[in-house]
Amino acid sequence: RFWPMSRQAQPKQLLKIIGDQTMLQITVDRLSKCKKTEAVYISTRKDLNTVIKKEIKGVLPKNIIAEPSGKNTAPCIGLSALHISKIDNEAVMGIFPADHLIVGHRAFEKALNHASKVAVEREALVTIGIQPTFPSTAYGYIQYDPDKKVDKLDAYPVRTFAEKPHLNTAKRFIKSKDFLWNAGIFIWKIDVFLEELGQHMPELSEQLQKIRKRIKSRKSFADIWTEIVPESIDYGLLEKTKNIYVIKSDFRWNDLGSWNAVYDVLPKRKDGNLVKGGGVVIDGNNNFIQNNDHFTAVVGLDNVVVISTEDATLVVNKDNVEDVRKAVDFLIEKERQDLL
Repeated sequence: RFWPMSRQAQPKQLLKIIGDQTMLQITVDRLSKCKKTEAVYISTRKDLNTVIKKEIKGVLPKNIIAEPSGKNTAPCIGLSALHISKIDNEAVMGIFPADHLIVGHRAFEKALNHASKVAVEREALVTIGIQPTFPSTAYGYIQYDPDKKVDKLDAYPVRTFAEKPHLNTAKRFIKSKDFLWNAGIFIWKIDVFLEELGQHMPELSEQLQKIRKRIKSRKSFADIWTEIVPESIDYGLLEKTKNIYVIKSDFRWNDLGSWNAVYDVLPKRKDGNLVKGGGVVIDGNNNFIQNNDHFTAVVGLDNVVVISTEDATLVVNKDNVEDVRKAVDFLIEKERQDLL
């Protein structure tokens, strides 16, 4: 979605999309304001381990958990839980996407403390939902049960998780007033999480127990990891369990899931044009240019995104930014590894 800036060796979380820091560094700094340095962990692919240790400040090297290969979020979170459980098997664990934008630190920290309290007192999985402000088709949704509020804890049982909807469905979600945006933030006690994993993802749970023994004896678990089937935590666990609650929060949140999302959060000129790097827009409105001083001129066009790197340029209408993947698919088909 962020090609040509995002590549296999430099994914979105290592890009300086909205300022002079990478998205991962911004996330680490945000969490470091809430917790001590030794409580912050990063889970990443093994091939990104070295660059993260070099570029990211505020995380202990031993707290960078390297997966042998990407296996989606369920195995990733499971492996992280194993590592943290070596210190405290009943510790409260929080999972945070490394590349989201959050504004409003006090509201964010309040939500974390609230979710942690619910996770401990209810012995449950907890997610944080964002009060929607418009019918977005770019976000997933969480439906909660407004009639079963846990009064003292101000939490609600989750009814369903919904994928990114079509516009009419999103409007219906907003109108019903029992849907929240899914921010992908989860809080739970490690022992509760591992127990739930055993119930709903038994094969993965069994593989993780084998990996735990390998970690304890300081042996490689790469062969076990290879056999793990990639699965998202949402589909594998959260959509199946009944032991999950959501709390509402109103901090400003954006998953920065496309170039349009980046354009939306950055300051623009009166004509709606945004130029990051070198360039000019003539007789055009609502355009977005980003480059590393590779001068770009847009003339007589509206609603265009132009992203340039040293070896590639993307030109796309804003209405088609979700189709950037088609360009990546083309490069894969042509085996252009130099551009992936």
